[in-house]
Amino acid sequence: MPRLLFFVLIVLSLIWGGSFFFIKQLLHDFGPWTIAFLRSSFGLITISAIMLVLRKPFALRQIQWFPMAVMALFNTAIPWAIIAFSETRLTSSMASILNATTPLWTIVVGAAIFKAATNRMQWIGMGIAFIGLLVLLDINPHSVVSVDVVGFVSMIAATLCYAVGSQLSKRLKGVSMYQITFGTLLCAMLGSGTVAFLAEPVSLPRLASLTNLSMLIGLGVFGSGVAYILFYFLIQKGSPEFATMVTYLVPGTAIIWGGALLNEPIHWSLLAGLVCILGGVFVTGRKRARTEAARK
Repeated sequence: MPRLLFFVLIVLSLIWGGSFFFIKQLLHDFGPWTIAFLRSSFGLITISAIMLVLRKPFALRQIQWFPMAVMALFNTAIPWAIIAFSETRLTSSMASILNATTPLWTIVVGAAIFKAATNRMQWIGMGIAFIGLLVLLDINPHSVVSVDVVGFVSMIAATLCYAVGSQLSKRLKGVSMYQITFGTLLCAMLGSGTVAFLAEPVSLPRLASLTNLSMLIGLGVFGSGVAYILFYFLIQKGSPEFATMVTYLVPGTAIIWGGALLNEPIHWSLLAGLVCILGGVFVTGRKRARTEAARK
């Protein structure tokens, strides 16, 4: 595997891990839906510029807009807003670890709603990850749980939205990765923007501040625009299995960001829960990868 791919993988994990830090900082001045709106807006501008530079066709009539809009709400607008809300009650490190359960909930949603086939190893992986969730709750006789339950459940709800969205995205046919990214961010911007303008006040002076603009560039331009291109680059030049290794790196980089820049404490339960959850993801992913390889 070329060294460039490993470099890109690390850069991608730093970008996506840093997204939780950027959200935490923006929450000082903006509500969750406004953050989702601004994030998708900056991402939309970025992917549009990339498509123009690379001369990739938009082909708007080719896109099935209703399925695209439904997918974008579940896969982008709603979970992005929920993640921002959860970070008002959880550390960015905790949110990133819970976000890593997305591949596991995708299996559950696929089996329960979309009748996808599963196997024993996937459910063993789910069991290992569930132990990790209990560890993260840090159950003890004094306070029952040591984390904010509302924030914890909200973050799980966001991953469930991602799971539904990923299943819906598989059903979008006849569009390129650029069109999917463009359509997703456009619909997410419209959906989250509608809620934001109705429910949350937006301060233009705060939006124009250098600090907030730099956070939005990190979150929107890099985290929601450039990151998509890097991820698909890893898929095309490496493999889907190699690209999804970023799942294991993002919580680690998010913990580094949170500890170094936000002074977030790193408890034993955080690290132990991380190990269990990523172990569960590894078990389910390895089995699926072997099954797909056997079919080829």
